[in-house]
Amino acid sequence: MAIIASNFKTNHTRKSTKEFICNVNEYLKKNEISTEVIVFPTSTSLDNFDTIPSFFIGAQNAYATQRGSFTGEIGTEQLDEFAIKTILIGHSERRHILGETQEQVAQKFNFYKELGYKIIYCIGEPLEVKEEGLNSTLEYIYEQFIGIDTDYENLILAYEPVWAIGTGVTATNEDIVNIHNAIKEKISKPLLYGGSVKVNNVREICSLNNVDGALIGTASWNQEDFIKIIENTKDI
Repeated sequence: MAIIASNFKTNHTRKSTKEFICNVNEYLKKNEISTEVIVFPTSTSLDNFDTIPSFFIGAQNAYATQRGSFTGEIGTEQLDEFAIKTILIGHSERRHILGETQEQVAQKFNFYKELGYKIIYCIGEPLEVKEEGLNSTLEYIYEQFIGIDTDYENLILAYEPVWAIGTGVTATNEDIVNIHNAIKEKISKPLLYGGSVKVNNVREICSLNNVDGALIGTASWNQEDFIKIIENTKDI
């Protein structure tokens, strides 16, 4: 069964997030959809949501701490208030825009691993690396596993080519299959694809060899579109 995840990034309010999650949950329950669905709202929109067991709410980011003096961050004290046990780690926007190093990413990963969190761990390459060819791309990606326990039982991987995130450019099916096959040879974990996934291409992408679902940004922020995405992949 495909895993469908939505990363809200810096979008939606507390009010619209609640409406979104309630409506998606109602759709899943009413239609008896067993797809694993994950939504990552902004930290200001986290709450106690009454969702079915296959629908998870996660944190886009948190610091490797329970509490402390880390201005602008949240820790497990804030996540525990809402029983959040799912987290997104290693997203390219955290790495490339906010400057998280592999060492910092690994520290965060290991902190939340010890607490048993479901971790969606992101990997991917920028355009200049892709243009150097498959070997360079894989070398770059494998460096993103330094310090990461790839045997962790509650791990989901997400391959997101940086040049395809929010650009409207989707990797070709050949690109996706080549990377996913290579990663799966080394790491036997669910592997999602992310990068300009839309309502009209999600089924084709999720049907590719070794693609176990999708991590979606822009196309998932509209609840009707997100429900269509789930509908289009419910039998994969």
